[in-house]
Amino acid sequence: MTQAPERANGLRERKKARTRAAIRQHALRLFLAHGYSATTVEQIAEAAEVSPATFFRYFPTKEDVVLQDDFDIIALAEMEAQPPELGPIAAFRAAAASARAQLSAEDLDSFATTTHLTMTIPEIRARALDELVRTIDAISAAIARRTGGSPDDFAARNMAGAVIGVVLAATMPWDAAWPADIGEVFDRIDAGLAHLEAGLPLPDRAAGL
Repeated sequence: MTQAPERANGLRERKKARTRAAIRQHALRLFLAHGYSATTVEQIAEAAEVSPATFFRYFPTKEDVVLQDDFDIIALAEMEAQPPELGPIAAFRAAAASARAQLSAEDLDSFATTTHLTMTIPEIRARALDELVRTIDAISAAIARRTGGSPDDFAARNMAGAVIGVVLAATMPWDAAWPADIGEVFDRIDAGLAHLEAGLPLPDRAAGL
């Protein structure tokens, strides 16, 4: 008896998700143990019990195994589920909070590790620019679906770029007080999105505010 096409497709997708997660888990473990530069794709593939060719089917480069996680996927799916009366920025903020709530302690540890690697490894930082373009494309498309416009509209892409800019500003360390706790980083992201939603007001220094 053959499986129904839908069930077979579902099994394949779950297997692919498990393989992708295993590759990423072993990669991060090896990076922490031996350093990013000293860890090869071949070592990651061996640890995950896949071939190097399979590694590259899931991650085009070694840098991508750090940069590509499931948070964006979850957040964008949650954004689609937000009430239509919410504006795009409010919807993204609610989606980010919902996605954060779904992260396990292990997920948060991985997020902290990948954030640290992105900040400290030059080749990952360089590759991150390509990933930012892809993320802006995805957020712009999500905004367009909520507003009935086109993802290529200047306004949609400009708003997507503003969201990414705020996330980067909140995530990147800019002073000695940058928190080591990843939960505080998420709090800063939420505060940054709230600031963006309010129109990015600056304090009135002349009034002592």
